[in-house]
Amino acid sequence: MRVLGNIAGKAVEVVDKTAERWLARLGGEVVRGTDITLLRRMVLTAAVSLVAIPMALTALLRPVLALPVGVAIAASAFLVAAAIAFSRPRPLPQPTASEDLSFDACPGLMLSLDAQGQVHKVGGRDAHSFPATIRDCAGVTLAERVHVSDQIALLQAFDMLRQGASRAETDVRVQKTFSVADGRQFILVRFDFTAIRDAEGSLVQVIAQARDVSEYDALRREAERRQEEARTAHETKSRFLAAVSHELRTPLNAILGFSDVLAGEYFGKLANDRQREYVGLIRQSGGHLLSVVNTMLDMSKIEAGRYELLIEPFEASEAIETCRAMLDLQARDKGITLTARVSRALPEVQADRRALQQILINLAGNAIKFTDRGGVVSMDAAVRGRDLVITVSDTGIGIAPEKLGTLGQPFTQVEDGYSRNYEGTGLGLALTKGLVALHRGTFAIASKPGEGTVVTITLPMSGPDTAGADEPMAETVEFPPRLKTVQLKNSDEKAMMEGAAMERSEIQLGCANDHAEAKSA
Repeated sequence: MRVLGNIAGKAVEVVDKTAERWLARLGGEVVRGTDITLLRRMVLTAAVSLVAIPMALTALLRPVLALPVGVAIAASAFLVAAAIAFSRPRPLPQPTASEDLSFDACPGLMLSLDAQGQVHKVGGRDAHSFPATIRDCAGVTLAERVHVSDQIALLQAFDMLRQGASRAETDVRVQKTFSVADGRQFILVRFDFTAIRDAEGSLVQVIAQARDVSEYDALRREAERRQEEARTAHETKSRFLAAVSHELRTPLNAILGFSDVLAGEYFGKLANDRQREYVGLIRQSGGHLLSVVNTMLDMSKIEAGRYELLIEPFEASEAIETCRAMLDLQARDKGITLTARVSRALPEVQADRRALQQILINLAGNAIKFTDRGGVVSMDAAVRGRDLVITVSDTGIGIAPEKLGTLGQPFTQVEDGYSRNYEGTGLGLALTKGLVALHRGTFAIASKPGEGTVVTITLPMSGPDTAGADEPMAETVEFPPRLKTVQLKNSDEKAMMEGAAMERSEIQLGCANDHAEAKSA
């Protein structure tokens, strides 16, 4: 008996140490006594079974067969009992009083769940603001309290936690009492799940924080609706401009053609000079309107991403000289000196010749329009690295600092009042920025009121496909274009303005000398 007592004591000690080691791994401080008692009973039962069952079988079987059969039966019964006993759900660790206070002080609705998604505790600072459907869900599975269409998303979030994720988030709908005020039967709740694991990494608990995001979702839907309306209105406006511009060009071409016939007196002379003057005004007004229509059509193409550049090699100096010759008469009629200083040794540039000329005509035309008699407008070009740098400067009225940020927007002008002194639609600079953006170039402007304006554009010499090789080439250009405007420092701006003023002074001095020599001759 003493030997049996020692064996039993050793067995109990081994059982206790084994239980403590298992519980230390699982973190089960609360259930330690229960599990130790259970293990003791199972070990004692197994020991008695190993003795009693073979002895009982000796009456039926031979001793040679009774012992192994009895041991096998006892071992099988022990394993089945152990599997049944330890397969029961383990209760979650019970929180302390301080943990309860922290749990209830958290914003929103707080839930404590087991690994299967069953809710064991509900709390949170704003729990009273949630419907009873989700507020009183202790003891049930959380997926049963959400909209049937959102249950899959909730189960997927739990599956992510079981597979090792530390947190998961999902939005689900929860039924509430129907309210006539807002007409809603469900609220949108965002669950933020946090996984709690044991020492072996198994999921033992999930802490969920729920927030009512119905208002945010309504605002998001409203913003999307307004954005869609704006996009639709923008597309409608672009289609309208393109259609109107296309339809206006046909009658304008007829007006211009017949006015040229009348001005040339091909079918008889006009009666007097007033008729000739009126025909000339018709031709001039038609030409101006045609240029506006063409600008609107080009803008519509850029907005729709349908403006196609015809990239070809050409001499930049020839294109600049062509634009100077086209505007020279307009400048001389206004008493303005228009110059183009371009080196003949400039290499060829890969660009759209028509677009480049349109850029120069718009910039130089604006400079002439906003420069008073006796002023100077200059077009310069040079190569800087791999870029062609074109500068258009003038001695005009300048631009106020608060106006610089708005220039380049369609239908925006320096003078936007009803009593403005300069005509125009405000489309030229917007089109210029769009064409520069299509070439993957940059646009910069520096100006001082009463002193003048300097506009600088840079275009890649090898074409738009080589500009910003590390950046993806956009299929369409944002319009109005938000370019990466070159910010000029005060010193650079001052040097640019002083250099332009010095060059204009030299030109004016040269013109005065030529005038004096002609007068003396």
